[in-house]
Amino acid sequence: MTFIEFKKLLLDAEITLPKFCDLVKVSDKNLQSYKKKDAVPNAIATTAACFAHMHKKGIDYREIINSLGLKKKSKKGGFAKKKRQGGGAGKKAKFK
Repeated sequence: MTFIEFKKLLLDAEITLPKFCDLVKVSDKNLQSYKKKDAVPNAIATTAACFAHMHKKGIDYREIINSLGLKKKSKKGGFAKKKRQGGGAGKKAKFK
């Protein structure tokens, strides 16, 4: 599914892209990046199609999704500090 087809499904579901991102707890920038690619991921396309279909049938998909208690993932960049296991470079090992 192209990004344009995805946006049309959001219109059918009567939800904006920022509100969609907030509802499913994904980054707006992440989804905007698919404008430049050939297709949106299958999971995102499927979700948008289900939302559009549910809206046409009069089903409140927002209530269903909110009841899932989804959490937004925290960003873990390449320079994030990692917790070390065990001793460390500055500690001497104790042997008996």
